[in-house]
Amino acid sequence: MADDVLNRYRRTIDNIDAAVIGMLAERFKVTQADEALKAAQGHSSADPDREKRQIVRLHQLATEAQLDPDFSEKFLRFIVTEVIRHHERFAHAHAENGERPQSACIANLSLGGN
Repeated sequence: MADDVLNRYRRTIDNIDAAVIGMLAERFKVTQADEALKAAQGHSSADPDREKRQIVRLHQLATEAQLDPDFSEKFLRFIVTEVIRHHERFAHAHAENGERPQSACIANLSLGGN
C-alpha cells in the first residue's frame, strides 16, 4: 500500500518536472526573441528596473503559494544568468557564420504552438 502511494507521488513529481522543463524551454525561446528584438531596436539587454519588479512579483507569488520567497529570487537569478549565457553562446555561433543573431532568433520563435 505505502509503495503504491510512493509510486503515485513519484509519477506526479516526474510529470511536474516534465512540465517545468517544457515551460523553461518555451521561456528560453521567448527570451531569445526578446533579446533579438532589443538588439534590433538598439535597446540594452539589461533592464534592472524590470528585474526588481519581477523579484517583488515573484516574492508575492511565492508567499501566496506558501513557497520560500528567497527561493523564488534565487530561481529567477539562476534563470537570468542562464538566459545571458545562452544568448552569448547563440550570438557567438551566429556571428561565426556571418549571420545576424536577431533575425535568426526572431525567425525561430513560435508562440502558441510548434
